Amino acid sequence: MEPARPARRDWRHGLLPPVAAWLLANLVTWTVAKASMAGDGSKVAYWSTSGRSRWDSTHYLSIAKTGYEMFWCRDRYPNFRDVMCGNVAWFPGYPMSVRAVSATGLSYELSAVVVTEVSLFGMFAVLWWLLGARLTWATGLTLAIGTVFPGGIYLHAVFPLATGTLALLVCIAGVKRGSWTIAAAGGFVAASCYPVGAVAVGMLLVSALFAWRRDAWPIRFAKAGLSAALAGCGVLWTKWLMWQATGHWDAYEILQESSYGQGGLHQPFAAMRDAYDFPFSDWYTPEGQLPWLVEHGLAAHRPQLWLNLVFVLLVLATAAALLIRNRALEVEEWAALTLTVAIFLVPFFAGAEMSWYRNHAQMFVGLILVGRMSRFVQVPLLVLCAIQYALLGAMFFSGVLV
Repeated sequence: MEPARPARRDWRHGLLPPVAAWLLANLVTWTVAKASMAGDGSKVAYWSTSGRSRWDSTHYLSIAKTGYEMFWCRDRYPNFRDVMCGNVAWFPGYPMSVRAVSATGLSYELSAVVVTEVSLFGMFAVLWWLLGARLTWATGLTLAIGTVFPGGIYLHAVFPLATGTLALLVCIAGVKRGSWTIAAAGGFVAASCYPVGAVAVGMLLVSALFAWRRDAWPIRFAKAGLSAALAGCGVLWTKWLMWQATGHWDAYEILQESSYGQGGLHQPFAAMRDAYDFPFSDWYTPEGQLPWLVEHGLAAHRPQLWLNLVFVLLVLATAAALLIRNRALEVEEWAALTLTVAIFLVPFFAGAEMSWYRNHAQMFVGLILVGRMSRFVQVPLLVLCAIQYALLGAMFFSGVLV
């Protein structure tokens, strides 16, 4: 009797869908970059490391190369205003990953792009697993929305957004699997990559209310508390590195307050209005004949805010509908809901009027609930996201966004 042949794995359950989503995301972004270039369209900035870098990218690369520093600006630049300078306003998780990859011999700039793109593929792979790893209309449309996610242009840039978002998804995957160690590891990396990533600590802290269901209540609270504490160590590690370099535990707060006037809590609605009205194009408008996409995208941050608000409301409405219909949410749905709402709100409480749109890119985790939406909601959402992705991408590649 011949031995039974192993069943062939259906491609719809493998990695092909997330690979396709990652390739499509790069193709779409390259197309936007090309459409945003004036003059010779062959000089597409997307394929250069400098084209993926903006203001903060320089600081992340400097941390990867030489570590942290903080100094009075006038000590090095006599004509500069009397404030603090340095790179302690940026978190170390991403730069340390870049430093590790650069040990292979790649330049720091190329290593940064590698870390970003590998993280982005990881995002699609983990999201695919959280959606059930089966290709349907719902999961396929969800991946498609992910390729043009609001603010997702920064998921390709020399920024920690892709790495931090991957960590948030790993944190959710750990909660879903009932593994507090995986959840804590994801939370640690998320909190050490980007300030908004610290929302993972809060989600893990309240996870006893919706996760670890096989355990008794004391164990549930213990797992939630321990995973949250370990995730919070990502912030402590950040503080420790800054203290080692500058001698100040509060170096981050010193630089933020001195150079950027940020610190403390802000009135969120006033901060939202300031973010909406921020005059990016007054700071810098490209010279010469502007491509159509750039000309119509110089204030794309304004419709971006409306789209982000719509996205959060759709996630909330979907969660409410699932609660009414099923009288419960799945563990990963609770986690995604908590993180999405927190990621939307935190930048406005912090007064991040110039960076909220890239902070909101981490609402990518909310796609877990988008996978539960009707096609009649997913398709219009995909169209809106694609249009806005092109407009915000034009702002990015033309150099208007920071």
